[in-house]
Amino acid sequence: MERVPVLKIGDILLVSIQIDMEDQVALQLQEDLAERIVASGCHGVIIDISALDIVDSFVGRTLATIASISRVLDAETVVVGMRPAVAITLVELGLSLPGIRTALNVELGMELLARERAEDDEDRDDDADEPAVTTP
Repeated sequence: MERVPVLKIGDILLVSIQIDMEDQVALQLQEDLAERIVASGCHGVIIDISALDIVDSFVGRTLATIASISRVLDAETVVVGMRPAVAITLVELGLSLPGIRTALNVELGMELLARERAEDDEDRDDDADEPAVTTP
């Protein structure tokens, strides 16, 4: 069985799907990616689907599941490179892909993740500056 490679670039894991996403490949990617998030401590995942001509309902649901698993493991997911036909198919199938942000390409996806990470860090700094409130 073929596997989809997961590459680490800084604080981001990059998944570039260049093969047909058969059900077993999608399930294996889900497992591999969860393990890599934990092992690497990365806080961002980019899934490049620009090579996919079609996405069926199973693969669409698997992408949503990957995003949910990533979020639970403290990593945000961005899907990049979605072709218009794929977007139309997902909408027609009624798959809204909750929890998945999209960007046109890998570069924009990396910018989105960097911006979100900076906002999260700023929010944490603001919370640390506020005095603790105690009640008698």
